[in-house]
Amino acid sequence: MNSVFPMVATLAVLYFVGFRVYSKVIESRLVVPSDQPTPAVTINDGVDYVPARLPVLFGHHFSSIAGAGPIIGPIVVLAAFGWLPALLWIVAGNIFIGAVHDYLALMLSVRHGGASIAEISRTALGERAATIFSVFLWLAMILVVAVFGVVGAKTLVAKPEMVIPTLVLIPTAMALGWAVYRKGAPLMLATLAALIVNFASIWVGYLYPVAVEGTTWGMDPIQFWFVALMIYAGTAAMMPVHWLLQPRDYLATYNLYIALGLGIVGLIVVHPTIQAPAFTGMVDATQGPLWPMLFILIACGAISGFHALVAGGTTSKQLPSERAGRLIGYGGMLTEGVLATMTLMLVAGGLYWVLPEGAPASYGFQESMAAGGWIVVFGNAFGRVVHEMLPFVSVAIAAMIAMIALNTFILTTLDTATRITRFLVQESVGRRIPLFRNPSVALALVLVPAFLIGATNSWVTIWPVFGATNQLIAVMALFVISTVLLAQGRSVRFTLIPAIFMWVTTMGALVWQSYSFLTAEPSNVFLGVVALLLLGLALYIGVGALRKFGGQPVEVATQTS
Repeated sequence: MNSVFPMVATLAVLYFVGFRVYSKVIESRLVVPSDQPTPAVTINDGVDYVPARLPVLFGHHFSSIAGAGPIIGPIVVLAAFGWLPALLWIVAGNIFIGAVHDYLALMLSVRHGGASIAEISRTALGERAATIFSVFLWLAMILVVAVFGVVGAKTLVAKPEMVIPTLVLIPTAMALGWAVYRKGAPLMLATLAALIVNFASIWVGYLYPVAVEGTTWGMDPIQFWFVALMIYAGTAAMMPVHWLLQPRDYLATYNLYIALGLGIVGLIVVHPTIQAPAFTGMVDATQGPLWPMLFILIACGAISGFHALVAGGTTSKQLPSERAGRLIGYGGMLTEGVLATMTLMLVAGGLYWVLPEGAPASYGFQESMAAGGWIVVFGNAFGRVVHEMLPFVSVAIAAMIAMIALNTFILTTLDTATRITRFLVQESVGRRIPLFRNPSVALALVLVPAFLIGATNSWVTIWPVFGATNQLIAVMALFVISTVLLAQGRSVRFTLIPAIFMWVTTMGALVWQSYSFLTAEPSNVFLGVVALLLLGLALYIGVGALRKFGGQPVEVATQTS
């Protein structure tokens, strides 16, 4: 099959069925936006609560939720089960579960003064469940900060051409924020100037790669960049959001837009024949059974619990009006679905499943995977398709464009995750220990454990169960949203049915993973026990939430300031 049809069909379905139809149903029946000022307007403290212009906020939100997930997941599922199950889950999951989850998590936070989903769960699910939820989120988020710091460091070492554009983007973003917010410069003009600097830095980086070699202050290259990124993340988490985080994510999104545009247009122009199998079977020797693992392996692009934390962490504190919520929350998730589909089709059509004799090794899927895993697979597929569309752009330069976009995702997720976890500590720990209401003290409870996990490579031990952990966050968020809708007398079928489906699916994945870890040769008792503990947590939260729908009254406080 030609790769153009799945790509174009997905774009049409996501836009017309998702954004034009289903999102409006959710907006009119569940949200009912008003003209009441949002927390960004009523609080507007100049640090965390700052109303943003829609293009800027969309850029921040999209680049923060995307991360590496919509690239990794489709590639893994493509190899395990084929491209068709991956595509069907991306489209259906995105429209009916993921985008609804993101949009309602955003608006729920806005209607509760910018509070996080964990804080709102105190009145929705009860104090004990909320405390467990908060601790669980803190553990999950410090793991995210650590892992994205390590992955970001590894990409800067593997691709030294990215060092200069990565570093230059920071002062450029700060200059953009200063020009727009302090001097009143037109956004379009300031953006154009910043993009010229940004693209020039990419070219300079390509000509003059900065490779850190040997030891620097007693650290190897990966350790050096990891420390540097931790310092950056901590600094960004403390600065006023419109000084760095907001404009940096906005500018970084243009790198992503360019990669998206080149990839999609490349598929349309080159229209490579899909080389990958459509379906390989119900069980994969490495990943396990199609159900439940498909729905865990592809999170970003279909549904991801991390998105609820972004929506209720940074985005809700910058939303200028309630009516903008559908574009940011629902539209941002649909855009991530486009990215996931583009990745899927690029790899399925841009690389050979069986490498023909005489073809470059970089054009083979198995060869690319062996050379460097999913990062190299994505770069080679993107590079080949773009090069065939634009012969004057070498495969190496095209692959570099893909890597810059990927690194942009990683770093925007890193700084946003650090800030979100600071909020979580201030809310959850600060209510019991006033000292932790201080942003600097709260930040220490984020960066110190994240640094230790990353520096010691301890994250490698626990990472295999993160997929289920992430989906468990989504389950909790959907249950909280459903409980609030119940209290408001609104229909819960749009959220409760997805919540139950994802709850059962996540528990199924945890059962499978615990069995696999404990029966492997050699067995992994630690991960098996962790998976069982997560299974127990899922049962506790799910059963507690479902009791709310058995006729018991639910009271949920609502505030906007």
